Amino acid sequence: MALALPKLANLPSLPIVPTERAAWLAAGFAPVALVIAAMAPGTWIAAPAAAVVLLLLIVLDAGLAGRAGEWDVRAPRDAEVGQPAALTMLAEFTGGQISRVEGALEFDPRLGGGGRAELSLTPHSTENYYAGTYQTKPERRGTAQVPRAWLRWAGPLGLGARQQSRELDTELRIWPDLSPVRSRELQTFLRDAQTGLIARRIRGEGTQFEALSEYEPGMDRRRIDWKASARHTKLYARENESERNNQIVFAFDCGQAMCEPVDGMPRIDRAVSAALTASYVALKSGDRVSLFGFDQRPQVMTPFVGDARAFHRLQSAAASLDYTSTEPNFTLALATLTAKLQRRSLIILFSDFTDPTAAELMIESLGRLVDKHLVLFVTIADSELEEFIAEEPSDIAVLARSVTADTLANQRRVVLQRLRRMGVDVIEAPWDQIGYQLIDRYFMIKNSEAIG
Repeated sequence: MALALPKLANLPSLPIVPTERAAWLAAGFAPVALVIAAMAPGTWIAAPAAAVVLLLLIVLDAGLAGRAGEWDVRAPRDAEVGQPAALTMLAEFTGGQISRVEGALEFDPRLGGGGRAELSLTPHSTENYYAGTYQTKPERRGTAQVPRAWLRWAGPLGLGARQQSRELDTELRIWPDLSPVRSRELQTFLRDAQTGLIARRIRGEGTQFEALSEYEPGMDRRRIDWKASARHTKLYARENESERNNQIVFAFDCGQAMCEPVDGMPRIDRAVSAALTASYVALKSGDRVSLFGFDQRPQVMTPFVGDARAFHRLQSAAASLDYTSTEPNFTLALATLTAKLQRRSLIILFSDFTDPTAAELMIESLGRLVDKHLVLFVTIADSELEEFIAEEPSDIAVLARSVTADTLANQRRVVLQRLRRMGVDVIEAPWDQIGYQLIDRYFMIKNSEAIG
């Protein structure tokens, strides 16, 4: 079945180019020509004659390769940061004999791979159609352009090739990574919650009265309703339901420290993925969620969303969080957030710091925030520091690096301990665990009725 390629205007061919095989052949013949010229100077004419023959073979071979018809590059309209996305090149050829077809793409560096990719095209459906795919892995959110593509096909001898290039208007919108939301584990967890397994665990720990049930051994004695028990001459216990409609704010520090990569992706993207996963769980649990992002000034502040069907609003807002190379202004950002909140809320702050001096303003601002709201501070564990500390001190440079890393790690622990003493709950975990730990901590806070 033939491919349905769009009709394109005839593209001018670039000059015929030699292939790698022709280059190696010329390089191998050069020392032979020098030996011949040294041993028989009268035969020097053989060297330029051989070069002319090789040049004619390159031109002839490229002529036998035929012509390119329509060709195009296809890409998905949407992709997720850190997840594979396929860029596919399709080409149709008319006449000739082709030994090899290659393509090259230029694209936005946020797609990874240094902004350039090379790919081989193979026959597709029929011998006249060729296709090749390059799997890219986006490294940053935003809109990525694929502005230019090159197509090169070689003749039957593999000595000469023809080449074309064209401008493209291909765009990919790169969204936050939602693979944890789609994971089988989370979907199973949410399905169990909806069928009552989690809801049953929550009952009996809240403040809103739900029902009376006959007291059984093992129940908390503080739940016994003595008046109801006296009326029925049996012991009855109150079953309460955890409060819903709590306000949850996910706040993101978009400053310099959060833009540093961890395992190939910026920390802010790791945080966004974990936050969106937890926010989806919170929406399914009946709470209301808002996103807040800031650097030197507030970037994003969404209205509270209370329905899981409006989750895409949170995803779109998270995609608009920008990467900045400046230090964040915690004083302005958290004061702005406090002014916009009309009731006690759970504020989950994703941030990082490099030294106690940089963290001092953050600590001071969080101290004022704790007076009115419940604050959970989430930071990604610095695995690089741990590796430096554990490294064998083979020389003085390694030893100095290990001592410096240990000092920074101790300073980091001091800052986190100060936050805990202030009443700020803290999560410090590797990037691939913060999402699950955040969900567990959210349910612990919700069940303890600490938000309302």
